[in-house]
This record gives sequence, structure tokens and C-alpha cells, in this order.
Amino acid sequence: MKTTSTGTAARRMSPEERDHSILDGAIGLARESGLESLTVRAVAARVGVTPALVAHYRPGMDTFVADVFGIIVAAERDEVIAAFDDTDFHDADDIRAGLLRLIETLLEADRDDVTLIWVQAWALGARNDALAARVRQEMDGWQSALEQIFARTAATGAIAAGRADTAAWLLLAMVDGMNAHSLVKWAPRDRADLARRALSAVLDSATPDALAAETFATDSRSADARSDDK
Repeated sequence: MKTTSTGTAARRMSPEERDHSILDGAIGLARESGLESLTVRAVAARVGVTPALVAHYRPGMDTFVADVFGIIVAAERDEVIAAFDDTDFHDADDIRAGLLRLIETLLEADRDDVTLIWVQAWALGARNDALAARVRQEMDGWQSALEQIFARTAATGAIAAGRADTAAWLLLAMVDGMNAHSLVKWAPRDRADLARRALSAVLDSATPDALAAETFATDSRSADARSDDK
């Protein structure tokens, strides 16, 4: 007796859909287990395809890892900066409060998955040129975004004009370092207090008074050096 199947055959994915599914699988795997977990076999198992199919769509694993890294960290940066930009600021106190929320957001424990990805990217980039280039690109992106924020801060008089780049570098280094420390539980438990102290350190180092003191100290050292040369 002839029977007719009522089941629906799985629709064959287009090349674009297949590539997207492989990329999505790799992103999910990296978020769960870090960049070091990204191998052809591991991604294939995650997506439910053969390793050969992954290798066909993503023949260069170094570049693929760099792409996954870039997508994850750029998405976080866009989210954090957009939240800051969507807030109305009227004076220096408003901007300081906004910066504090930004730092608190970056230090949240539920962002440790992205922190692990950053830390592994710095290490793996030493032998993966494509990843190293993408790390530099994404760090430049953060530096540029924070410089724009501190330029707005300078416009309120909270920090000296021309110190936005210094403040951005300091904040970026502090947040990266503190987040990396937190992966091995070497950080204060009160991350909110840590954020306040980090922000104070950055802003205090870039105030007009701090700039004047720094300039005075530099001039004094130069004068002493000239005196010694005589």
C-alpha cells in the first residue's frame, strides 16, 4: 500500500543563510567559552554541520576568529555609548553622573563573557595577525568614543581643554585592567565604589588645576636641567 508522508522536508539554506548560521553559532560559542574555544570542529558541532562545511564557508580560521571578536566587542561598545549619548546633560555634574553610569555598566559582572573575549584576544593576537589588527581597530574605536565624551566634559570646564585624549586613555586602561582582574576574583567586591574611585582618578588628573600643576612641574624640571648644564 502506497503511503504519503505528511512531514515537511527541511528547507535547504541559501549560502548566505548558512554562512550567517555558522557565524551566529561561533558568536554563541565564544560568548560561552571564549575565543580559544573556536575551532572548526567545535563550531561545526555547535551549528550541527560537518567540519568540512564550516571550513568551506570560513576557510581562514584566524580571520574568522577576528570577525567573531569584532562583532561581539563592537556591539557592546555601540550599546554602552548609545546609552550615554541618549542622555541629556546640562552641566558638569550631569556629565560626571553619566560617566559614572558608563563605568558601572562596563564593570558589571554579567559582562565578564566579553571581558574574557578581550583578554583572550590580547593574548591570541600575538600569533594571529588578523585578530591583532582587529583588536587595535576596536581599541581605537573605544578610544575615539571616549575622547568625544571627554571633549563634552571639557566644554563644561570639568577637565582642561586638550586633555580629552589623556582622560580617555586613563579610563580605558583602568576599566580594562579592573575587568581583567575580576576574572580571577582579584578586585574589590563593591564595583560601584570602584567605579566612583576610577572616575575621580581620571577626572582629577585632567582638571585645569592638575594641568597647571603639571606644566609648572615640567617647567621647573627644565629650569633645573638648564641650571645643571651651566
